[in-house]
Amino acid sequence: MINLLSSNVWLYVGVTIGCLVIVFLAVLIGMIPMKIYLKALFSGTPVSPLKLISMQLRRLEVSKIVDAYITARKGGVKIKLDDLETHLMAGGDIVKVVEALITARGAKIDISVDTAKAIDLANRDILKAVQSCVSPVVITSPPVSAVAKDGIELLVKVKVTVKTNINTLIGGAGEDTILARVGEGVVTTVGSAATHSQVLENPDIISKMVFNKGLDKGTAFEILSIDIADIDVGKNIGARLMAEKAEADSKIANARAEERRAMAIASEQEMKARTQEMKARLLDAEAEVPMAISSAFRSGHIGVMDYYRMKNINADSEMKTSIAHSKALGYTEE
Repeated sequence: MINLLSSNVWLYVGVTIGCLVIVFLAVLIGMIPMKIYLKALFSGTPVSPLKLISMQLRRLEVSKIVDAYITARKGGVKIKLDDLETHLMAGGDIVKVVEALITARGAKIDISVDTAKAIDLANRDILKAVQSCVSPVVITSPPVSAVAKDGIELLVKVKVTVKTNINTLIGGAGEDTILARVGEGVVTTVGSAATHSQVLENPDIISKMVFNKGLDKGTAFEILSIDIADIDVGKNIGARLMAEKAEADSKIANARAEERRAMAIASEQEMKARTQEMKARLLDAEAEVPMAISSAFRSGHIGVMDYYRMKNINADSEMKTSIAHSKALGYTEE
């Protein structure tokens, strides 16, 4: 009886454990994205079911990661699934990274997975960079204005052929720096030419001098060639500057002449004012003469004969003044 009871208990425990295992397996299988699992399996790049469940629990784009993994392995790129996971979680573009690695492998360009991920996270287009290593890119500059020593302006358009330097892509300057340096080199070269005709006759002096300056230093590119696409003759800057200088000099001279005229007018006005003031003082003094003579008569300081003698002296002075004035005007006595 005891043995029978013990057998029933163990049977019940075994059935319970079996049911729990079946339920656990059913739940586990239900959590596995079977379509993605089978796709990876039949592609020859099997992925662990637990790995798929782990990615699902972290709410990652399982299909995108697995597709990128399959593409990479089929393209001969040795990359781990963990690398794709971490790069996607860091905000990177795993599709571009995989395509860039496949392109680099086909072109026999040595680039590691970590380097490709770092370039992509640095907001650089890793795929475009690798493609430009295979097929160099031509950068066309806008017309650069430069003036030769004879004052003639030249408008130079330059084409720069570059390829990406993977080693300096992170932290290296971009296309804008290349164009700015090329423009600086064009201005320096044309500005050192004695005449614009020398540049028009030998435009290659620009490309040679600019190329020898090593303009790609510190940039994300390697310059392969610099070619002059077009040169146009612009304005006569020298003549315009001379005309502007002459006009400015004329304005300065006119301003100085106007200043001198104003000072002369002011001086004349001042002299007139002084003359008027002196006349006014003279009139005031003459007005006081009769009063002074009257006072002198009353006080007995002068007599009648003294007064007449003074009048005769004044009359004689006025006559001499009149004669001198007549002679100065050219009149003679009849």
